[in-house]
Amino acid sequence: MRRPTLFLFLVALLAASATALAQAPASLFLEDLTSPEVAAAIRAGKTTILVPIGGTEQNGPHMVLGKHNVRAKVLAGRIAQELGNALVAPVIAYVPEGGVNPPTGHMRYPGTITVPSDAYRKVLDSAARSFRLAGFRDIVFLGDHGENQRDNEIVARQLNHEWTGSPVRAHAIIEYYRVATVDFDNSLKQRGYSDAEIGRHAGLADTSLALAVDPGLVRPGELRSMQIAPAPPGVSGDPRRASAELGKPGVDMIVTQSAAAIRAAVAHR
Repeated sequence: MRRPTLFLFLVALLAASATALAQAPASLFLEDLTSPEVAAAIRAGKTTILVPIGGTEQNGPHMVLGKHNVRAKVLAGRIAQELGNALVAPVIAYVPEGGVNPPTGHMRYPGTITVPSDAYRKVLDSAARSFRLAGFRDIVFLGDHGENQRDNEIVARQLNHEWTGSPVRAHAIIEYYRVATVDFDNSLKQRGYSDAEIGRHAGLADTSLALAVDPGLVRPGELRSMQIAPAPPGVSGDPRRASAELGKPGVDMIVTQSAAAIRAAVAHR
């Protein structure tokens, strides 16, 4: 390549890089951006919006009430990075958690917040319509809370029925929660951990994922001093051997497989 040609090539490459940097949003999180920045990001190809769905609920004496909210936001951010064409909506922190009178489910423990299922569905529905209006084409529900998966699917199905013929689609990605529970649990079993230790809520698996996402979610003193026979109220499993190292492969599995599921859902719109 002759020098003038090489020079022009380098100039063009630098200009393209500068343009790409100028178009890249300052953050992948919608609430960190200005309205013009969101519009620019959509024009630049970030037409997928991830809606992380958490929940404010008791997690035993060793984990904070906002575990699902923090985990959903961090994991959605990593999934958005993996996809390359997505932004992340604010976390939905108010979800159905049981009845109030009489208290059922997690509502039997102080600090848990619940809303009726119909109110929760309306929030998802209105949020999705807002994202459609803004110009997003794929609206992705990522539920970190098990009991809301069915509601997520119902809302996505109703919206897609209404939006038949439109390029916009809603997706309830059940793989996100399945990997966090079934697949991660199976990987722990293969390493010799029992079902009784892994648990279903605030046990080994749940606590390890929390530690891998943000160690501040867990109270180490409470974890070390916990008595398991009988288990503390609100705990299913034995979290005492939980660690960030144990949870990191689970986090990686959730990110990788959720991103793959989103790509597949978008491809079959």
